[in-house]
Amino acid sequence: MQIEAILLVSTFLFILLIAVLQIVLRNFFDMGIIWADTFLRIAVLWLGMMGALFASRNNKHINMNLGLKYLSGKRLRYVKAIVHLFTALICFVVAWYGVNLVLMEYEDAGIAFASIPIWVSVSIIPIGFTIMALRYFSLFVLLIVDQPVDDQPAID
Repeated sequence: MQIEAILLVSTFLFILLIAVLQIVLRNFFDMGIIWADTFLRIAVLWLGMMGALFASRNNKHINMNLGLKYLSGKRLRYVKAIVHLFTALICFVVAWYGVNLVLMEYEDAGIAFASIPIWVSVSIIPIGFTIMALRYFSLFVLLIVDQPVDDQPAID
């Protein structure tokens, strides 16, 4: 999707702008934006998760294909299916613990920056990993039922 790419690039450029502005203000004007450091830490988390979602959309995550070049046909499909299932399960586990993190931060009622609660800041973790888990689980199902899948990795 074009929207994901535009959102990813615009987020990166905004983070870069705030970081450069913060550096210039500190080094040349002996001042800074009060919320910038915390915002940048959280924004990098969101950017990383959006990048992971972008990569998982068509299974473009970096992966290891150790031995896959020696397999073909059904065996290759089943091995890839198992890898996708395992990836989906790991993503679901991380999403589960992410939900627990969000709930703990909600109960603590801490503020990250600019009146934004910490739980909102870290909510991308369970959301992102749930979406990735569902994507990889759907790839698993497609491979099991012999549907065509575009699952060529970006980097071998």
